[in-house]
Amino acid sequence: MAALSAPSTAPPKRFLVLFDFDETIVNESSDDAVVRAAPGQQLPDWLRQSYREGHYNEHMQRVLAYMAEHGVTEDSIRSMVENIPPTPGLLSLFQYLQAHKQDFESVVVSDANMYFIEAWMERAGVRHLFHRIFTNPASFDAEGRLVLLPFHAHSCQQCPENMCKQVIVREYLARRQQERGDCPFQRVFYVGDGANDICPMLALGPRDTAFPRRDFPMHRLLQKMQEAGTEGLKVNVVPWATGQDVVDCLKRLEKERGHCS
Repeated sequence: MAALSAPSTAPPKRFLVLFDFDETIVNESSDDAVVRAAPGQQLPDWLRQSYREGHYNEHMQRVLAYMAEHGVTEDSIRSMVENIPPTPGLLSLFQYLQAHKQDFESVVVSDANMYFIEAWMERAGVRHLFHRIFTNPASFDAEGRLVLLPFHAHSCQQCPENMCKQVIVREYLARRQQERGDCPFQRVFYVGDGANDICPMLALGPRDTAFPRRDFPMHRLLQKMQEAGTEGLKVNVVPWATGQDVVDCLKRLEKERGHCS
């Protein structure tokens, strides 16, 4: 029997960094990239037009079933995912987080799926940086079809039926505070781009920072919310164009030493 490892005596990490995946870590939608493996590198009109707002997960289930029926293999899908380019500067951001891993805990909260995210991260050599990945379950079945499932059910009226990122963030912060001996993170950072990254902003406080990708939906919506004085929006907003912009901000904040009392 292997010896039990001694309990960690390292102090709790001070900061939590939450990442979206599509068009945040990678520079396009992984779903769009995978469609290039379909016959003719596109979907038929009837399939594209089957999408209903708020039901994207269901739509992608149909897309993946269609691809399997037309002989698209796991190797083809994995190759498309692995070759999605990272968003400019994101690998530099990961290098910074690795170099300061004693301070930062990193987590993904994404409406993509586990197969795509892990395939890309393993190829990029960054999977070890992430404490948790919250995303829709997906795996290949015995018939060679990538089976996609919804992440959870929720009652939020603002989010897609399969995922509310605010619920995920609130539950994770509460659970980690308990696991860390009632020690909350000093600051939470959220790096995203899309409209579905807005709801979790209401789970963050005035010491936390939202990093919306500049000129993407999350940025535009946060601007409108700030102008309207939306109740409950307390987070600082720092737009970014490349991952280096995030690094520069983290460097400034990381210098503010502190501890959990």
